[in-house]
Amino acid sequence: MTVKDVKLVSTEELGEMDSQTSYTSPIFGSYASDVEMPETKLNKMPIEPRIASEMIREYIGTEGNAHQNLCTFVQTYMEPEAAELMKDTLEKNAIDKDEYPMTADLENRCVKIIQNLWHADQDEEPMGTSTVGSSEACMLGGLAALFRWKALAKKAGIDIYSSHRPNLVITSGYQVCWEKFCRYWDIEMRLVPMDAEHLYMTPESCMPFVDDHTICVVALLGITYTGCYDDVKGIDAALTEYNKTAAVPVRIHVDGASGAMVAPFIEPELEWDFRLPNVWSISTSGHKYGLVYPGIGWVMWRSKEALPEDLIFWVSYLGGQEATMAINFSRSASQIIGQYYVFMRNGFEGYKEIQKRTLDVAHHLVQGIKDLGIFIMYEEATEIPILCWSLDPAAGKKWTLYDLDDRLRMHGWQIPAYPLPANMQDITCQRIVTRADLSMTMADKFLKDMKAEIANLDNATVIGSADTNIAPKKSFDHSGR
Repeated sequence: MTVKDVKLVSTEELGEMDSQTSYTSPIFGSYASDVEMPETKLNKMPIEPRIASEMIREYIGTEGNAHQNLCTFVQTYMEPEAAELMKDTLEKNAIDKDEYPMTADLENRCVKIIQNLWHADQDEEPMGTSTVGSSEACMLGGLAALFRWKALAKKAGIDIYSSHRPNLVITSGYQVCWEKFCRYWDIEMRLVPMDAEHLYMTPESCMPFVDDHTICVVALLGITYTGCYDDVKGIDAALTEYNKTAAVPVRIHVDGASGAMVAPFIEPELEWDFRLPNVWSISTSGHKYGLVYPGIGWVMWRSKEALPEDLIFWVSYLGGQEATMAINFSRSASQIIGQYYVFMRNGFEGYKEIQKRTLDVAHHLVQGIKDLGIFIMYEEATEIPILCWSLDPAAGKKWTLYDLDDRLRMHGWQIPAYPLPANMQDITCQRIVTRADLSMTMADKFLKDMKAEIANLDNATVIGSADTNIAPKKSFDHSGR
């Protein structure tokens, strides 16, 4: 018995009532509902499932509503049929391909479908796999580039064991998984700075960082901070020229966590994928604009040459051998099955309709925020459904975006305020990621709440200046990959 139990007058009476009524006790009339949830050790006695589930549901119900979390890329809605199908397959282990051959077959179908979307040439024997999320997919793409570089550098007579470490070239607007990759595998991270004119990586800004120790250039199809696409085609052309005389050819990994599942439907003419000769691997999140609950990601290599044999493990599958490249092992196959359901359910035109409508909502929000007349727009959902803005100093406001962030949370909206990365860290922005479950009605509700809270801040007494009334903030870290 806890101290809390001793102070409760009705504890013994509730226990006696439980013994008499058993499972028919109302949840909030039960003894179990009147004691504390375990924190550091297991409770001594079991609790009825209906009571345990309700207590946990109430506890997590105090946190933010996922549908109003406009800072996350991660999918927050699936059709009930999809959710039910995924629930029914939670027990299937994705790594056990021989035990669950039909599930493995659905994964292979997803791989082929995605390769087709990204214009892989089947004559080159492209490879691919599912992952837990796009972070694991990025890790695998980076590892393949590292292994390729080591083999080619040895042949070129480059000392791969010198103090001159291998490096990776990427925009300063990178996602944290790349920092993890570089730290874990001792890679020098060469950051290409952004500026107000170029909120993305260009060939002119990228190429000065490339040398014989570069394992790859990582091009982002959807920068985390702003949603902009790096100039993949321009970088590819620059690398084609560079590789003509390079001791070690440098290839591109496209981190398409968001854009790789938007561009094929919205901008099919945009060349960023395996149509470009130096794009050797692409990763994406199935649980972002792939429209599946977390966590599922995908990584593809353009050919067998692009994926070193040292990264491949072979497992038994239908009396033969199946290649597996995952870092993780045991995990539920339910997200893989969910991805196949969404592919089958939507088809190409269904995906196109969803992504176009999501962009329509984003453009509506852009116009509504611009009409307020006090913000500078940095991104207006020109490519993926992301909008990003800062507070115009000319507006003369005494409050900051951090204050607006706090006020919007009172309505349940989560809209992060954060500084931009190196070279632009003096600029504070807010960002909205529109997803399929954000309707035009809810977008109008948000704009109404935003306008009301701006009025409240204008009429409030703000202590301190815009630069001193808030605690120091670090760069926004969105790790939902």
